[in-house]
Amino acid sequence: MGETTVSTLEGRTAAGASPIEGDAETRSARSFVQRLRTPRRPRLWYELALIAVSYWLYSLVRNAVPEQKAEAMRNADWIWRAEHAIGLGFEQSVNHAVNSVTWLIVGMNYYYATLHFIVTIGVLVWIYRRHPGRYAGVRTALFVTTGIALVGFYLFPLAPPRLMEGGGFVDTVLVHHTWGSMASGDLKHMTNQYAAMPSMHIGWSLWCGLTIFALARVPWVRLLGLLYPAATLVVIIATANHFWLDAVGGVVCLTVGFGFAALWYGALPYRLPRWVPAKHAALAPRAEPQLPTP
Repeated sequence: MGETTVSTLEGRTAAGASPIEGDAETRSARSFVQRLRTPRRPRLWYELALIAVSYWLYSLVRNAVPEQKAEAMRNADWIWRAEHAIGLGFEQSVNHAVNSVTWLIVGMNYYYATLHFIVTIGVLVWIYRRHPGRYAGVRTALFVTTGIALVGFYLFPLAPPRLMEGGGFVDTVLVHHTWGSMASGDLKHMTNQYAAMPSMHIGWSLWCGLTIFALARVPWVRLLGLLYPAATLVVIIATANHFWLDAVGGVVCLTVGFGFAALWYGALPYRLPRWVPAKHAALAPRAEPQLPTP
């Protein structure tokens, strides 16, 4: 009888050990995921390395996509016909009208070539310095947006309007001899010319505009935030680098990017706390009260 009792106790002990260990592993895994999803103070070296590696991968993948000219031209023709079918094929009229004003189109060429990177980096730096608690969420939205765009470049090669055969568009960079696009002139061999859908000029500029509008306090700065993506839309059409449907693709990518960030962090990036406590300050134990010395 005693042996039976011992055996039962041993069995219970053995059976009870596994759930405890399993619960500990589950709690540990859940704690790890929770730490990943909790905004923390950004570290400069980490963010610089992440941006550098991400841009390198972006350029590598974007340029590694095979330049399928025939398919890209077919897709461009399809989009052009679809826009005309709904009565919104206005890109050529805008391209020709703005091209007739030399100083304006030259300025747009430089706008297209430079602000895409300058403003985006500037907004990242501003968020890093002034809204560190929201930085991870805002940056995640931008990175996811760009990642989805890379998939679009691969699955749907698209020629920009200026490269359409017989499309009647003006390549404003070539005509006015300005450096306004990595895909025109002497720089055209450095990038994939058939990666127009979706437009990351719109995706990134709208990301910048929404971030500035949501977080800036000065009214005229918030207004500039709204005007920036609107001006970018005019520029990409006037320079014949994109169809307006490419801009719609950029908006869709950004929507998914913000949606992912909101699900991951539990709130839209702009609704996260502006500041987060320093790591060591948050974890440091409270000092014990000192008794007066007699």
